[in-house]
Amino acid sequence: MQARVLTLTLAAGLTALVVLGGFLSVSVRDGLFTQRVDQVLDESARAAAQAQETFDASTATTAPEVQLLLNDMALALRSGGSGEREVFILRSRGQQQPILVTSATTDSELARTLVSDQLRTATARDEGQRWESVAWPASSSASGRLEPGIVVGQVVTVPAAGSYELYFLYSLQSEQERLEFLQGVLGIGAVALVVLLVTMTWLVTRQVVRPVSNAAHVAERIADGRLHERMAVRGEDEMARLGRSFNDMAESLQDQIVRMEHLSAMQRRFVSDVSHELRTPLTTVRMAGEMLYESREDFPPAVRRSAELLQQQLDRFEDLLGDLLEISRFDAGAAVLDAEARDVRDVVAAAIDQAVPLAARKGSWLSVVEPAERCVADVDPRRVERVLRNLLVNAIEHADGTDVRVTVGADDRAVAVTVRDHGVGMTRDEAAHVFDRFWRADPARARTTGGTGLGLAISLEDAHLHGGWLEAWGRPGRGASFRLTLPRRAGIVLDGSPLDLAPPEDDDPVVDPGEDAVGPSSLPDLPPTTGSFDVVARAREAQQAVARARQREEHAAGAAGEDPR
Repeated sequence: MQARVLTLTLAAGLTALVVLGGFLSVSVRDGLFTQRVDQVLDESARAAAQAQETFDASTATTAPEVQLLLNDMALALRSGGSGEREVFILRSRGQQQPILVTSATTDSELARTLVSDQLRTATARDEGQRWESVAWPASSSASGRLEPGIVVGQVVTVPAAGSYELYFLYSLQSEQERLEFLQGVLGIGAVALVVLLVTMTWLVTRQVVRPVSNAAHVAERIADGRLHERMAVRGEDEMARLGRSFNDMAESLQDQIVRMEHLSAMQRRFVSDVSHELRTPLTTVRMAGEMLYESREDFPPAVRRSAELLQQQLDRFEDLLGDLLEISRFDAGAAVLDAEARDVRDVVAAAIDQAVPLAARKGSWLSVVEPAERCVADVDPRRVERVLRNLLVNAIEHADGTDVRVTVGADDRAVAVTVRDHGVGMTRDEAAHVFDRFWRADPARARTTGGTGLGLAISLEDAHLHGGWLEAWGRPGRGASFRLTLPRRAGIVLDGSPLDLAPPEDDDPVVDPGEDAVGPSSLPDLPPTTGSFDVVARAREAQQAVARARQREEHAAGAAGEDPR
């Protein structure tokens, strides 16, 4: 800010000084020139009148006498003016052989050069004085430097000779030197004024910027967690009031942050304690529930169905307690990474084995594309498998019977796994909140798999514990994609991922859930060089096993005379 203020002040000051200096210089120049021209015209008019009186009183009649008269007059007129001047007497055009009379220091060629044809024509009209500005060589300079001057012409009548043109050449070098001296003084004053202006601006801005800079420095330290930092306050001016207000704000923020941390710690402790305390009654209830569930065949249909629902909800309740305990460990910073060198492809295979029955029930096919080379990385297999299992369950739940593709990739720094479905998808805003705890895009959507709402939040914490990323992409009607990126070695800071999160524009078309298109023919053709394993066959076997079990249950229920539903 100080540099910007100095730059703007310097630019504005220089502009003002240039404009003012130029105006003063032009005004002084015009004033000096006009004053000198008026003086020259007055002197030349008086000199021409005196010369005419001398010519009228002369008794010269012969050519030598006239020539002598003209020479004497030129010398007399040259020495009679104010300052340096030259005198030229030229015979008017159209008469006999012209006679050129000049002073002793001026040659005829100089006179012809300085007296232009336009001036001679205007002077010959005998309408009074005519003048023009000229530049003539300085008599005191050997470098050929030109000096400003004025040539004034007027017609005089010489007895026995006729009309002659009388020209006076005045030098303006003294006025030029005066103008240059004034411009030099203005330049020196402008430089001194600029230096003074910059110095004053720097001092003033420094007085203002220093407290602001200190406030920014203290704010950065407070943002780094040093809540005790405060600004030094001196005096009673505006900056002092700013410092006191800043310190009051920092004090208030510190109090609020301390209270929030205390409240957050109490909440984490409450969740952890409740989760632990619920373990004991849950164990007792589960024992009673398992006894009822094992004896459900002896109960009426309504009681048997209640026993089955009780067992399902106990399973879900136990999963919720486990997730709450895991979240409380993350919040308390007690989560530990048990890393070992593992091939990520094996971890992906283990996660898919657990997701195959769910995919069979939902009518979705799972396909895996992975490189033929080993993808070894230092990971915690339990946590990575849990992340992939959560992503697969989420993809199958929202695929609406379409295909789910798992892709594995690796480079020198990282390994990545993407889970892509072609289901209902989600918006950009939903993708930004999909990892929030207990967040759901559609609260009315039923959880058919008994989800706790903490799976993706725990998965994100597991990815961060590895020093990796977990990202989501989705578009309504085009499905969703989740990408897990993990460093291959501890300490590697990720700057990219081996796989793309968002699919290309020519991605596989979305399969219409209403069409009977789910089957082996809908799976992509995997190149023989990839190390893919056939999960299609396993999905088909699981689906057939589920169908046979349902047929056996319906047959047994029909034999007992019960409602198969």
